[in-house]
Amino acid sequence: MTLIINLSLIIIFYIIGSLPFALIFTKLFGFGDIRNIGSGNVGATNVLRTGNKYLAFVVLCLDIFKGFLPFLILQIYFQDFSLLNKILVCHFAILGHIFPMWLKFKGGKGVATYIGFLIGLNPYIALSFLLVWLATAFVSKYSSLSSLTGILVAPAYFIFINYNFYTLIFFVYLTLIIYLKHTENIKRLINKTESKIKLSK
Repeated sequence: MTLIINLSLIIIFYIIGSLPFALIFTKLFGFGDIRNIGSGNVGATNVLRTGNKYLAFVVLCLDIFKGFLPFLILQIYFQDFSLLNKILVCHFAILGHIFPMWLKFKGGKGVATYIGFLIGLNPYIALSFLLVWLATAFVSKYSSLSSLTGILVAPAYFIFINYNFYTLIFFVYLTLIIYLKHTENIKRLINKTESKIKLSK
């Protein structure tokens, strides 16, 4: 019975995560296919390249909520789940966002949904991620570098503050997936050709 429940939740959370809000909203508001805009990435950062920052903000919030919703569902209906079981099941929302089956498994880079995941797991880790992101962005002006640095917060937490071997291994695996999705950004950062954050006047 437990296996059936876990498999059912994995499917549900994957579907939740795979909802391509960036694609849906850009089409809905007349901007066309987000995959033909900017980097072609199905995420909030690329929606910003449409010039509509309000639309990008809405997509960002919805992508974050995709990562948080699975934890909310577990909190309401499955409170007896262990920490490891929670993160294993809930992280399929992130995988759904990164590898949506309806877009030939070519989705977003997973950072926004990862933030929602952290909020559901531990708000203090999520806040630490945000602070690291803001500090890195202030110094470097690179959004991608800020995300890649912030993602290291969770593994560091489970090494230095609340050591848990299996949880640490999970976050190392999740970090590697998101880093792999940022391969092109990493190459551009190394070559100093990555776009910097531009603040409108």
